[in-house]
Formats: sequence, C-alpha cells, structure tokens
Amino acid sequence: MAWSRIEDALAAAMSGPAGPAPIRSSLPAVLPFIPELLPAAIRGYVMDVADRQQAPPDFAAVTALCGLAAVVGNRVRIAPKQNDDWTVVPNLWGAIIGRPSAMKTPAMQSALSPVYAIQDRMREAWEAELRADAVDDTLSVFDAKDAKKRAEKALKDGDRDGARAILEAQAGDDEEEEKPCPRLIVNDATVEKLGELLNQNPRGLLLIRDELTGFLARMEREEFQGERAFYLEAFNGDGRFIYDRIGRGTVRIENCTLSLIGGVQPSRIAPIVRGAMSGASNDGLIQRLQLAVWPDDIGQWKWTDRHPDRDARERYQAAFDALAGSLPGTTEHPLVMRFSAAAQDLFRQWMEEIQSEARSGVLSSTMESHLLKMPATVASLALLFELIEGGRFEVGEDAIRRALGWAEYLRSHASRLYASGNSVVEDGARLIVERRVQLPSPFTARDVLRKGWAGLSDRDAVVAALDMLVATGHCREAVKPTTAEGGRPMTLFHWHPSLGR
Repeated sequence: MAWSRIEDALAAAMSGPAGPAPIRSSLPAVLPFIPELLPAAIRGYVMDVADRQQAPPDFAAVTALCGLAAVVGNRVRIAPKQNDDWTVVPNLWGAIIGRPSAMKTPAMQSALSPVYAIQDRMREAWEAELRADAVDDTLSVFDAKDAKKRAEKALKDGDRDGARAILEAQAGDDEEEEKPCPRLIVNDATVEKLGELLNQNPRGLLLIRDELTGFLARMEREEFQGERAFYLEAFNGDGRFIYDRIGRGTVRIENCTLSLIGGVQPSRIAPIVRGAMSGASNDGLIQRLQLAVWPDDIGQWKWTDRHPDRDARERYQAAFDALAGSLPGTTEHPLVMRFSAAAQDLFRQWMEEIQSEARSGVLSSTMESHLLKMPATVASLALLFELIEGGRFEVGEDAIRRALGWAEYLRSHASRLYASGNSVVEDGARLIVERRVQLPSPFTARDVLRKGWAGLSDRDAVVAALDMLVATGHCREAVKPTTAEGGRPMTLFHWHPSLGR
C-alpha cells in the first residue's frame, strides 16, 4: 500500500467516538504521621511546628531524628543480637519530599535549631580557648626569654646537657598546632574536605542540604563516582575510607560517620528513582534514604499566628542538650547497648518476617534492597528513642515498639517513593500531550527528545512516555518504510483526531 493510503486508514481507525483514556497517576497511599511515633520529650515541639507552619508533621519529625542521630554520633551503638558482634551506629539518612512551597525548609530550620545552638556553643568555647591561648602565647615570649637566660647560665656553669634540655622543652611548647574549630554541621564540601572535617570531628557530622536534588544528581555523574563510593561507606557510620590525591597526599578517615537530611521536590527525585529501578545506578544509594517521607499535602490550610509553645521548645532543646553532653561513650570506646529480653523477642520476630518477605522473590529489586537495610534503621531508631527517654543500659520494649511503628510508617512512604519511578513516565506523557502544538504532525521520538523538556531529556524516558500514549489511545504509531533513496525505517506518531493539534 502507498504510504498516503496507510495514513488515511490510520486516521479512519482513530476517528471513532471513543477518545483517549485518561493518564492516571499510580502513586500509592501512605500512612499518616501520628504523634505517638515520637517520644514525649520531642513530640510536643514537632507538632507545634507543624501547626504553626501549616506543614505536614512528617517533615519536622524526620529532621529531628536525623539531627539527634548526628548529636549522638558514633559514641553509642546498639548490638541488635544478644551474642553476635554485629553493632549498628545510629546513623540516619532522611529526605523530606514535597512540592515547592510545602514548607519543607522552614520545618527543617525549626527542627534543627537545637543542633545549630549546640554548634554555636562549641564555636564559642573554641573562640574562648583561642583567646586564652593568645594570652599564653604572650606569656610564652617571656618564658622564652627566661629559658634563654637559664640556658646561658647552665652553659656558663658547664652544664651543656642541662642547657639543651631547657631549650628543647621551650621549643616543644612552641610547636603546638592551633586546634580547628569544632563542627557538627556541614552543608557543601568536597569529599576531600569532608574527610578532613571528619578527622577533626571524629564522632560524626550532619550533612544538611536544603535541596537534596543537587547532591543526588551530582552522585549520578560519571566523574563523581569516587565521591559516591565514599558516601555509600559513610552511611554505615563505622567504616573507614582512604583516598589519595596529588595535592593532599593520602588522607585516612578512621570514622566515616555522616547523617544526612534534605528536601526534595517530587519531580526531581522521580528520575533518580527510575535510574535505580532500571539498573542504571542501582548500587543502593537511593535505598539508603531510609527516612524518606512523602506525605500528602495539607488538605485545609488555615491562618495560624501565635507564639511558639515555650515549654515544648524547652523540652525539645533539653533532649538535644542531654544527648550532646551526658553520654558515657566515646568514639574510641563507644557504649554498646543491647535489647532487653522482651524487646529482643519483638525485634527477632519482625526481622524474621522482613527477611522472609525480602527474599521471597515477589518484590522489586529496589524495594528488596530497601527492606534489607531496614533492620539497622529500626535498631538505630530504638536506640535513639531509649536515649531520649534517659535510658543508658539497655533498649526496652517501649523503644522497640515505637521503632517498629516507624518501620510500618516508613515502608508506606518507601512504596510511594519507588512508585514515583513509574510516575515519571506518566508525567512525561502528560507533558507531551500538553505541548503537542510544539511538535510536527506526525512526529517522532527524536522530535520530542530535541525539545529537552523536563523529565524527557533522555531517549529511554521519551520512549516510555510515548509507549504510554500509545497504550492510552492518545496517539498511534506507524512505521514509515524506507524510500527508493534508502535510509532506515522511521516510527511516526499520529495524534488521536479528538486532540487535534
């Protein structure tokens, strides 16, 4: 048949009364956040922030836990089994996912205010120490003069060794290096600088990214795969890392302890999730965002203008301060806590269930990987809850029950996160329909790719979106055969007549 007759037949087939099927979103429902998931010491302030800002409480809650994990660092750990030497550092990676203007940043800032206050006090103490050192340096000038006189006298008296000892002692005092400013927070640093900061602050740091997308996108690029390997190691909180650079030489990081929190827009995280699901970058980085929450938008917004709850804020700050200063463990000699008998039984039952499901073969590889990382997360949360409540000996039943509640809640949000990999296709298909007037008629996948529209910047994404449009009846595809002049066959897409141009 001539190509023109094929086009006519195609148009006739598409001219029926039935129009295209709607392109539906496939994001699953998530469990709502309930206040009882948090210990009483921090619960009131988190809910107060959510109410005053008219934001989902999920944002402040997850941020608070990541901040508390950084304050504890690697000084206290949990052994999830009674006899095994498996230990877990309560290191947490969180992501708060929401549309623009969903109050992600204000919620993060409010929840992290105690962490910034602790860092400010650390800096002020360091500055006071520097001032004291400056006075000592001035006094050391006089000491040096006195030492020189005493050495000269010893030498005149024939005591050469004594003179040498006096001068060597003075030289040793002068060689003391200035202590670096202590840190708890880092926002943007190269992996080399971050390594130096971790060596200077061995108990751990908190990486805060207002827009986590930039960090994740950077990790996707080929030239930053070395940094990606470092962050993969830093998630566990107890690993070591060695890197070699011409300028810096060899730097050994003895304790890679790095908690992480940041905000993400749904449209930005979805392509990264799709890359993990397709296998293009499925090394477990996205699955390390164990505290990723994607709550529904606030249904009814109301004007709220009142003072913060002072009592709740003071209890919240006190919880952070208690963990910052009174924990018995150190980086070199960490306190290792275990479950009580009742808590151990609950954790064992849950872990047996989660391991059986993850290895059943019915889950996607991304969800399977996510679930297999959850035992360490649940143990970390239980440890944090016990510490917040003042426990210092064993992790009890209340703490593990609350952590298991988080496991169920977080899993529903993980399901939505990984479903967003498919929603990228739906969003791309809708975008093509909305901007169809900018395409020729008929059009090709290459025509769409050349536009560089958001979410449609690579051929795989374009092909997947066009496949959906064909499946929903928005357009039909036909292969244009080669001509007498040669060339490869071309797939053309024709819009349903009801859509016009």
